[in-house]
Amino acid sequence: MASLDRSLIAGLSVFEGIAAADLDRIVGQARSIRVARDQSVFEQEQEAHSFFLLLDGHVRVVKSTPDGHEVTVRYISPGELMGIAGALGRTTYPANAVAAVDCVVLAWPSHLWPTFATSFPSFSANTYKMVGSRLQDAHMRVIEMSTEQVEQRVANALLKLVKQSGKKVEEGILIDFPISRQDIAEMTGTTLHTVSRLLSAWEDQGLVKSGRQRVVVVEPHRLVVVAEGRGSKR
Repeated sequence: MASLDRSLIAGLSVFEGIAAADLDRIVGQARSIRVARDQSVFEQEQEAHSFFLLLDGHVRVVKSTPDGHEVTVRYISPGELMGIAGALGRTTYPANAVAAVDCVVLAWPSHLWPTFATSFPSFSANTYKMVGSRLQDAHMRVIEMSTEQVEQRVANALLKLVKQSGKKVEEGILIDFPISRQDIAEMTGTTLHTVSRLLSAWEDQGLVKSGRQRVVVVEPHRLVVVAEGRGSKR
């Protein structure tokens, strides 16, 4: 197998502050994996044998509940780490990671995590900063569930996805990976029927365009008004 080049990870926020020779050492211990759309990168409660960096594509993080339901928790974008059970003090993965599109990931054996954290302090600091950001996002979602109307939650979810992976297209800003109305419902604690009703109403108002696993935000500023609770209630 051809050796991996440090240019794959140089410039990514999690590797900021690491010398070129150390980047060579880090990437030299990784392996590149292609993951087809809808295939698992790892599964909830599976032994955490590796941790991963997403190079290309988008990954959906899905949590299985005790009663058998699956809830979409978040989406991973290129440049983000995932499956970092060691950073959470776990030996198993806390959720499922499923490729939303064809993906390329780098994988390192989990036994390297303590070595990386000790040998590269900036890597450790950057990783825990990322973990903290994700925890903050989770806390904000709890607050949103408790305090916001459903249309605010759905609008906020779409705006966050646009910020994370928006791509400018002729109609507006495309969420640049397949996302279903059911995925949006799971992310916002509501039903498929409610999301369908809201998206249909927003299409009539010219805020969004949606189709099968495709959402384009046409008027982001007007959607912000809805997210802030200043839009009409439906």
